[in-house]
Amino acid sequence: MSNKISVLLVDDHSLVRRGFRRILEDAPDITVVGEAGDGEEAVRLAQQLKPRLIVMDCALPGINGLVATRRILEKSPDIAVLMLSMHSEDTWVRQALDAGARGYILKSAVDMELVTAIRRVAEGETVLDPQVARPAALKGERNYGLTVRELEILQLIVDGKSNKEIAAQLALSANTVAVHRANIMDALGIHKTAELVVYAIRNGLVNIP
Repeated sequence: MSNKISVLLVDDHSLVRRGFRRILEDAPDITVVGEAGDGEEAVRLAQQLKPRLIVMDCALPGINGLVATRRILEKSPDIAVLMLSMHSEDTWVRQALDAGARGYILKSAVDMELVTAIRRVAEGETVLDPQVARPAALKGERNYGLTVRELEILQLIVDGKSNKEIAAQLALSANTVAVHRANIMDALGIHKTAELVVYAIRNGLVNIP
């Protein structure tokens, strides 16, 4: 029993989590120890349950999977995170790996690959879905320079929040948020908020509810 790979499932759809659980129940070396429906719950359960691996959805309500991954690994760096996403864009792959994820697979192929990916990531491998662009292939466009924190703030900008509201939500000063906003615009070569929102949505940099 102690040799089993303990897994925490994180997805905001209970039917999806149920499907994952059924897939994993057929694997004798994997056991599901918990489920979370949003980023905050994922962070809390990761500390409480200390799973060996977390299957993390990128698009979560509240804090997204990238931010949740970063927070979890700050406290528990030994936990492995396998990111699941609808996005094949290399921006998301790079951000997931920068946040500390050890794997990135697409939900469209999850039935075939989930068990294998979990085993490989648990053994220390980095697993990338063959359908996504690998970070080594990045062309170096400026948008790939965004940090996880900047991506987090960009999401809140797209959600229509002001600097003051973002500051309150992230426990930052409004001035710090303003600096991040300026850095994001500079990195992307954009100078108007409306253009920033359109760019972020069009290029898959944010989650759209």
